[in-house]
Amino acid sequence: MSAGAAREPWVSVAADAPDRAATPREDLPDAVLFDRDGTLVVDVPYNGDPDRVVPLPSAAEALDLLRGLGIPVGVVSNQSGVGRGLLTREQVCAVRRRVDRLLGPFDVWAVCPHLLDDGCGCRKPAPGLVLAACERLGARPSRTVVVGDIGSDMAAARAAGAQGVLVPTTVTLPDEIAGAPMTAPDLLAGVRLGLAACGRLLGGVP
Repeated sequence: MSAGAAREPWVSVAADAPDRAATPREDLPDAVLFDRDGTLVVDVPYNGDPDRVVPLPSAAEALDLLRGLGIPVGVVSNQSGVGRGLLTREQVCAVRRRVDRLLGPFDVWAVCPHLLDDGCGCRKPAPGLVLAACERLGARPSRTVVVGDIGSDMAAARAAGAQGVLVPTTVTLPDEIAGAPMTAPDLLAGVRLGLAACGRLLGGVP
């Protein structure tokens, strides 16, 4: 594998993901992308054990709302445990499959396995994961919402030209909250806020 290829994100689509070939509504986003740890599921550092995956409150409801509207959903996740030698690709995939069973299927997963010093373009706050997920979905970044719990999620959204929504947790820093374009108390509220904001930006209200 070339050095350039080694710095590419891991991108996958669930085999049983719903068909999103239909033309999107003009008052809705093309896609909504979620951070994984601390946003969709409880943050267990460097988790490679599927049995430790626990969905966060309102995650299922938020995803049901989006799927009911026909909006593609995806996950964009930094997994530096791979680069640190703490996780294997198979462990990351096993956790992904567990999240899919509990909350999925997700239309796309984009994962960065790299360390900060690897010089990749996918590790958040860089935009690569968001752009890769959008490309796979055929979604326009400018019509995509990114939901996360820390500042790097919002920075990745901004760098990609997407709309960011921050759902703070106990690890979110005060300056990350202050600098976020939008904040919400939980995931369902965050999704509703993102839909409303996107609807206004696109000239409609969902």
